[in-house]
Amino acid sequence: MQTYDIAILGGGIAGLSLAYFLGASRSVVVLEREENLGYHSTGRSAAEFVLRYNSPEVCTLAAISRDFFDHPPGGFAEVPLLVPRGGVMIANPEKLERFEAHFAAEQTKADNLTRLSIDEALAMVPILDPAYVAGAYHDPEFWDIEVESLLQGYVKGARRAGVEIRQKAGVISARDDGRQWLLDTEGGTVAARIVVNATGGWADPTAGLFGVAPIGIVPHRRTAILVDLPDGVDARTMPEINELDDEFYIKPDAGRLLVSPADETPCEPGDVQPEEIDVAWAAHHLETATTMHVRRIARSWAGMRSFAPDRLPVIGPARDNPRFFWLVGQGGYGILSSPALGALAASLLTGSEAPEGFQRVGLTAAAFSPQRF
Repeated sequence: MQTYDIAILGGGIAGLSLAYFLGASRSVVVLEREENLGYHSTGRSAAEFVLRYNSPEVCTLAAISRDFFDHPPGGFAEVPLLVPRGGVMIANPEKLERFEAHFAAEQTKADNLTRLSIDEALAMVPILDPAYVAGAYHDPEFWDIEVESLLQGYVKGARRAGVEIRQKAGVISARDDGRQWLLDTEGGTVAARIVVNATGGWADPTAGLFGVAPIGIVPHRRTAILVDLPDGVDARTMPEINELDDEFYIKPDAGRLLVSPADETPCEPGDVQPEEIDVAWAAHHLETATTMHVRRIARSWAGMRSFAPDRLPVIGPARDNPRFFWLVGQGGYGILSSPALGALAASLLTGSEAPEGFQRVGLTAAAFSPQRF
């Protein structure tokens, strides 16, 4: 039986970013239940990076993470982690008054937003239906995240630092001998002084295995479809399209068009699959807001977005067992915030100072502590 300082449960973006930032400071093992890393939420993300439109705390996490994305350590990735995309916010005639108020409010936060006439919006996004779009503005600060390069950068960096990453090694049972955790996994038994729960949608059931009280993490299903673009429309230059009330979003993806009805349906943790009604809603929104007609769906899928009751991440030791550490509740922003949250969690586990980005903006770990529940 091998013994480690820290066992990280979950090989998605949360667990692997933490493993990367812990590096060689502790002996670390990552235990992933699936055969592939990042199989669930990480591998099914729409992969966008934005600095606005989320809660103030999440926007701050994005701002802290931005420097890592723009200037990753040498050898971390072979391609840029962020690819400029830009975004267009739209509203139909019924929402025009609220759209104007929203645009005015956003202008106070950023000076690079451009109000678009209908003709300008159509020139930028030729598939839009002029009968639907009554208001539009352009925000240049939308980027596509190269998720696979980011994930593999964390994996390679962690392994170089001596982190062991085990796949098909889900925890079956756990017991506390008063000094360390003894974990029975599908790949054998390991011991660890501290266990980190980075299991996403399985966070509360995982806590139950360790005799730790749940904190109310609920997974939610989100659906997406891929459809072909009309001839002559270049996906490479087309911005993302967001609806004012987040009823749907549309973005180019691998030469096709990704459409999501922005659904958030509570679900059981698992290998979630799309429901027919959500696929139909995605196609409906596309046909309503654009001149496109959906004749064939190239692919559809669903992923999990897991939220705490206040929809903020949960990072820190459990109230009822300080050797059980939560790193969960990252919702739909775990990838874009992973540099900030991975570094923050590593600092808490090693007892070091908070990362410089947090000190600069005055955001403390207390905002994400499990003690708030």
